[in-house]
Amino acid sequence: MRRVPLALLVLLVSLVLVAVPGAQVLAQPPATRTPDVIFVPTPQEAVEKMLEVAGVKKGDVVFDLGCGDGRIVVTAAKKYGVRAVGVDIDPERVKESLENVKKNKVEHLVTIIHGDIFTLKNLGEASVVTLYLLPDLNVKLMPQLAKLKPGSRIVSYEFDMRGTKPKQVVKATTTDGRQFTVYRWDVPFEKE
Repeated sequence: MRRVPLALLVLLVSLVLVAVPGAQVLAQPPATRTPDVIFVPTPQEAVEKMLEVAGVKKGDVVFDLGCGDGRIVVTAAKKYGVRAVGVDIDPERVKESLENVKKNKVEHLVTIIHGDIFTLKNLGEASVVTLYLLPDLNVKLMPQLAKLKPGSRIVSYEFDMRGTKPKQVVKATTTDGRQFTVYRWDVPFEKE
């Protein structure tokens, strides 16, 4: 049996996903890295709180870096009617995101990018960025996030960004009693 190089496999998966009627996926050059974190879904109540804390409003463009199954971008599109972009390096997560987008009929508002969040070319379009990454990854993203338009908002579920002072820290509890924290920063960052 002949082995297919990973880069070719990722490209083929991306091309198949593009062929799904009504789905939108933008593929950057095939990702050659493995994901930095394992996929752990953000609880829906936390998704709602993140978007609320970010102050999402008409005209915003929401980017979810490491979008997993796409629940944040789908919620932003459905609840606020905004354009949303999900980015994930894992082809399986991209596939799940596209299925979620299609199931919720928000293809006209949501784009999924199969790519690396650290080399993303169009992040400057974002007015809101959502994160559920480890603290070190948040810090690694800071140079890119600092280039966002002034007034852009960044929210993170559970993890902060060392070196910056959050504008807001919100503690909340899910209906099943799980406590969580949402951090918000505005661009330009305030140094700690």
